[in-house]
Amino acid sequence: MEERFIGDEVFKKNNYTKNRLEKGEYDACTFVNCDFYNSDISAVRFIDCEFIDCNLSSANIYNTSFQNVIFQDCKMLGINFEKCSDFAFSIKIDSCQLNHASFYKKVLSKTSFINSKLNAVDFTESNLSDSIFDNCDLLNATFKNTNLKGADLENSINFIIDPENNNIENAKFSLQSVIGLLTKYNIKITD
Repeated sequence: MEERFIGDEVFKKNNYTKNRLEKGEYDACTFVNCDFYNSDISAVRFIDCEFIDCNLSSANIYNTSFQNVIFQDCKMLGINFEKCSDFAFSIKIDSCQLNHASFYKKVLSKTSFINSKLNAVDFTESNLSDSIFDNCDLLNATFKNTNLKGADLENSINFIIDPENNNIENAKFSLQSVIGLLTKYNIKITD
């Protein structure tokens, strides 16, 4: 059976929790206020698409392709991005709740995370070189053997990053957030 090609369409207020999104390639499509909670969107290709005010929490994205995809004002709890396709993987996260997601071993270089909650997100062994974390809450996020070379975390809060177990060369941090780099040493910093 041949997969469908869907281009330049807008999908509004669709509920995919019971009726699965049709497999195929979605090119330059926009999904607005759609519910993908716990849905199966595995092996679907999204190219130059936007998800606006959608709930993608716990969605199955096994072998799903996200190429130049923007997520804005979305709820995306518990998504395992390490299971999606690596081919041309490129996303932008803006004003989203991405708590408990996993990017284990994912290449995320030059990715923008803007105004988002990234609580308990797993970035273990991922490549975040030259990525931007602008005004993000990284409470309990995991950074282990993570490449943060040239990353910008200047305006983000609540992260703990071990400089001995992560590449932070040329990364940017604010003076207030430096404590997140020193936590393992159990020292007290005063004004």
